Amino acid sequence: MTNPLYDALFAPHEGQDTIFLHLPGNQSLTHAEFLDEAGRYANALKSLGVGPGDRVAVHVAKSAAALALYAACVKAGVVFLPLNTAYTPAELSYFVADSEASVFVCDPGEAQELEEIAKSAGAALMTLDANGEGTLSSLAAKQEAAFQTATRDSEDLAALLYTSGTTGRSKGAMLTQRNLLSNAESLIKTWRFTADDVLLHALPIFHSHGLFVATNVMLLAGGSMIFLPRFDLETVLAELPKATTMMGVPTFYTRLLDEPRFTRDLASHMRLFISGSAPLLAETHIQFEERTGHRILERYGMTETSMNTSNPYDGERRAGTVGFPLPGVEVKVCSPETGEELGTDEIGVLWVRGPNVFKGYWRMPEKTREELREDGFFITGDLARIDDRGYVHIVGRGKDLIISGGYNIYPKEIELFLDEQPGVKESAVIGAPHPDFGESVVAVLVPQDGDTIDLAPIEAEAQKSLAGFKRPRRYEILPELPRNTMGKVQKNQLREQYADVFQAKS
Repeated sequence: MTNPLYDALFAPHEGQDTIFLHLPGNQSLTHAEFLDEAGRYANALKSLGVGPGDRVAVHVAKSAAALALYAACVKAGVVFLPLNTAYTPAELSYFVADSEASVFVCDPGEAQELEEIAKSAGAALMTLDANGEGTLSSLAAKQEAAFQTATRDSEDLAALLYTSGTTGRSKGAMLTQRNLLSNAESLIKTWRFTADDVLLHALPIFHSHGLFVATNVMLLAGGSMIFLPRFDLETVLAELPKATTMMGVPTFYTRLLDEPRFTRDLASHMRLFISGSAPLLAETHIQFEERTGHRILERYGMTETSMNTSNPYDGERRAGTVGFPLPGVEVKVCSPETGEELGTDEIGVLWVRGPNVFKGYWRMPEKTREELREDGFFITGDLARIDDRGYVHIVGRGKDLIISGGYNIYPKEIELFLDEQPGVKESAVIGAPHPDFGESVVAVLVPQDGDTIDLAPIEAEAQKSLAGFKRPRRYEILPELPRNTMGKVQKNQLREQYADVFQAKS
């Protein structure tokens, strides 16, 4: 019996007393302790009637217990569905129902509010808090650590990650065991991770970056992680001397550069700094090297593919580029109109093919056919060019995607919400440069004829209906939206008009 992902990431560490997680408060967990906990969670899920192929939706704070729940799902052959902790009940209702989750795990403090959502979806509601306490952990504590690993095939689903849809309906990207394992194997080779590495982990684990990139790489390498609940500047400065590597979003690095105590001496022992999930400004790249002597290694990935490209470990890490395709991954730039491959330095849509590319969108065969070709190439929607040295440059994002603090935001989803608000005739949502988040959301509203817009109730409704990272940080009101002769809203004009609205830090 085999389970490729468990056999590679977890099985080699069974019974090992080496440290896997360094936790706040000078606590730690060995690999053996962590896997014993995962076994108990696997038995807890089984006692709830969860079996291979079932989905478990998880909306909880980052903790060692939450990570053990992920390991338990892999061991039990269960499809893991992590959900952004910022999601509102209105958003969660869709994910839990659409995935037909068997179990929905949430924080104890929100259980009452989410009980009806779980009931309507036919999911058992369990709780788990930031300290690893709750009804699920209580159930797990009564279980044995031993659990017979479920037999799974490399093409079986391991995870379901929802990515915002341009039509407002989120899409569930189906990631297989092969997708996740092949990516971890490529990254270890490319980034030279070994059992001697200690990764400073301040990323969330509801996101591909923190879970499938950072965690899977460290499990496969056999190293350890300084597992922080979130990015806190004081904690990162204190823990950095104990680490050898760090993965982060650009915001992490800009905040470190804003701190005079972040010096060349403090970073001198580090082997590698990696950045992703959002574009790293060339200015940040240069300032970081001047301050520390380290060139940040930037890479490029997506929810549907995990990592696709990376700047080289050896060789020039070029600011403003995302490097070369990873081993086993093919990329090409194609005409958005014809799909024909373009030449060097020509700008088009980036297509990606490899063992990392997802299986398709959950119960969306038509959408899958639109974006995942029969020959295996996935149409990313990102605008790119490949230079004469083979470096990939992401020069724009198709479909008006906004990336704020590392999170993808599709304007259409927010526009559909805004258009339903009282007094609003229509809306356009754009991203504007933000000094802390890279980009942030600006909502441009047009009032109903002869009407005025009261922003207070709209902002209050946004608090209830939209995750924090999606909520507009700025509202602008115009008599009409700029349009071209075909009637299409000219968002490029709006971006130019409001490019400076976040110049002062907010």
